[in-house]
Amino acid sequence: MKNQYDAYLFDLDGTLVDSAPDIGAALNHSLKQASLPVVSLDLVRHWIGHGSRTLVRQALLHQQMQPEDQLIDKLLGPFLSYYGEHIADHSQLYPNTTETLLALKQRGARLAIVTNKITELSVPLLTALDLEANFNLIVCGDTTSNPKPAPDPIQHVLDFFKVAPEQALMIGDSDADIGAARAAHIDVVCMRDGYNHGVDVATLNPDKVIDNIKELL
Repeated sequence: MKNQYDAYLFDLDGTLVDSAPDIGAALNHSLKQASLPVVSLDLVRHWIGHGSRTLVRQALLHQQMQPEDQLIDKLLGPFLSYYGEHIADHSQLYPNTTETLLALKQRGARLAIVTNKITELSVPLLTALDLEANFNLIVCGDTTSNPKPAPDPIQHVLDFFKVAPEQALMIGDSDADIGAARAAHIDVVCMRDGYNHGVDVATLNPDKVIDNIKELL
């Protein structure tokens, strides 16, 4: 790893924003609509990171139900609708996020979001938390053909910024971020206490594990 990079690529949920309370509320709303039991916030934190459809699938598996496409679609509609209307009721930035992003920009670095969250949810969340203006590019789960852990979203950023892989750093919190970074041949740092599906991210061998985003400085 280097001390500084030309481009910093940030995951969103569990890396910059603790969004689990609002995601959990939306998921439980959709489960109630289908007369299914609600789930705990701790479980939701383990399921976030691979997109809304996978989140709903995990909830159904937890209910010991077959996650058939028709049932997922039935739950997904109310989930997306409710979450869109309550995108940042309880979501908060992790400590030192704004200051760190500003410091990186002042160094001349270019910043991008690389998330598996779809555009219609990512942009409103960034706007609600006054984050959007910090980023030169926002790449969401529906921006490229394949989301993380495929390298496509990262490669999209590298091409847009015209930077070499060795000049970019991915900052995330899960196996999807590490997988995408490795596939795109860029360095990757992980937040220790993000949404990592119950896995200790240190065991996934990122280049570094950090406890606070300001450690990037």
